This record gives sequence, C-alpha cells and structure tokens, in this order.
Amino acid sequence: MKLSELKRRFLEYTEIEKGRSLKTIENYDRYLTRFFGFLKSEDPIDITDETVRDFRLYLNRQSTGNNRATGDTLKKKTQNYYLIALRSFLKYLARQNIASLPSDRIELAKVSDRQIDFITTDELRRLLDAPNGSDVKSLRDKAILELFFSTGLRVAELCSLTRDVDFSRDEFSIRGKGEKVRVVFLSDDARKAVKAYLSKRDDVDDALFVKVAMEKKFKGESMPLSRRSVERIVKYYATKAGIVSKKVTPHVIRHSFATDLLSNGADIRSVQTLLGHSSITTTQIYTHVTDKHLRDVHRKFHDKKP
Repeated sequence: MKLSELKRRFLEYTEIEKGRSLKTIENYDRYLTRFFGFLKSEDPIDITDETVRDFRLYLNRQSTGNNRATGDTLKKKTQNYYLIALRSFLKYLARQNIASLPSDRIELAKVSDRQIDFITTDELRRLLDAPNGSDVKSLRDKAILELFFSTGLRVAELCSLTRDVDFSRDEFSIRGKGEKVRVVFLSDDARKAVKAYLSKRDDVDDALFVKVAMEKKFKGESMPLSRRSVERIVKYYATKAGIVSKKVTPHVIRHSFATDLLSNGADIRSVQTLLGHSSITTTQIYTHVTDKHLRDVHRKFHDKKP
C-alpha cells in the first residue's frame, strides 16, 4: 500500500479511534506531507534511519519565513513536531504489520527548558479588575477573566462553553485535549461575574461568550467569540491594567492559576489533574517559580554577616 493511502488511513484512525482534535489531524497531515515530499517515495520500507537523519538535517537548515534576513532557522521544538507526527505514523504502521522503520528509532531533539511567562499577584489583580463597566461587554469580559483564573481553562475550552453549564454549582465538567473530561471549579467571584453577564444577555445564542452588538458585522448573526477574539480581549485589558512590558495571554492566566495553587500548598499531582495535563512533566515547569521552601532557605542562609 502506498504511503499516501496509509497516511489517509492513519489520519482517520487518529481522529476516530484516538479522538484527537481536527487541529491535531490538520497538523499531522501537514508534517507528514512535508516528510513524504522530502522522501520522494511511496514505499514505507524507504523510511530508514538514513532518510530520517537527512530530513532532520533538512529541517535544521530551513530558514523561518519571517526571518530569512537574520538567518534564523526552525526552532528545535518546531522540528520535534515533525518527528512526533512521524513517530506516531510509524507506530500505526507497526500495528498494521506493515514493514517500515521502528518508531523507537526516532529520538526527539533536545530543547532548552521551557520558560514560562507569568505576572505578579498585583498585576493579576489589576487585570481582573480592569473591566469595571456595567454594560454587557464589560460584564462579559469580566466573566472571561474571572473564569480563566478560577478554572485554569485553555482558551479553546473556554470558547467551547455553552449556556447549558450549570453555573449555580461550584463545579462543572469540561472536555479538553484528547477528548479527556475533567472537573473544574468556580470561585465565588467567577460565579458572580458569569451570573451578572448572563443576566444582561438578551440574545438566544447557545454559546456562553458571544460578540455584542457593537462587535458584529451583520445584525442577527450568531457570533460566538473565537479564540483570537478572546486573546485580543485579554491583551486589551492587560494594557488597560498597565501591564505593558509583558505579553499577557489566556495561557498566562492559566500559568497564574497553577502557580497560585502551588504557592499556597497544593500538591503537584492535584494541579496536574486540575490543568488536564496528561504528563506530570508538563506540570513540573511551574515548580521552579513556586518553591517556597527554596525561597525560605535562601533567606535564612544566604549572605549572612559574621
């Protein structure tokens, strides 16, 4: 069977059997298509250590689209996306008893430790307080910010919410990455903010967060907020709150949610579950900015005068 046909079947399997999002399927398709174009073969047996090595060299020498003049090449993290897609494809071939390169022959490039962006407690409070009007737009934006900090939701998860959620309770379920369901919890501030916003709504749209009249291009059009729209809202209020030296995004508020829990004594396994991380390694990126014990040790023992 040709690689192009195997790729089609793999993508369908990944979508249906593995439950991956359409965005993931789209990315896998793009990464594999680029690799197969480089390979110039339709035979799975031609995927070898040597062809993968040559492809990695090819990726490592590619200039990024916006930085050709500076000579910047693809980041190691971006290169790894191609390798992850290829490794998943090879695992699929093995399950189908199709001869090709074993997936464990592919090693990811080493990347530097992830640096997380975060804002201070004071900056966070100013951000949450920035929408202070009583109009529906201000109430909506206040509810968005409070909900982000209360639940640690990803922006796509927030955009997927509908009015079916029972906000009279202090918890609700959300379907996140990989179709995994987890429970998130509402603070009193978040519940009050959402309730105030919904009481001001006069439309019948099912989406929880929608564009208001002044933001719509066409009257009567159903306009749930997109991911990009939510990102613009967060950026706007960060600027209004005077946070201009940092890039503030919905994910930064998610960072604040995690660091707030850890700083106040939550165990990392619980935070992993609340964030919906499949691996504890992902959650561990927060520990170096929240390790109160290390700060206490530093204060107690560093630079003591005789």
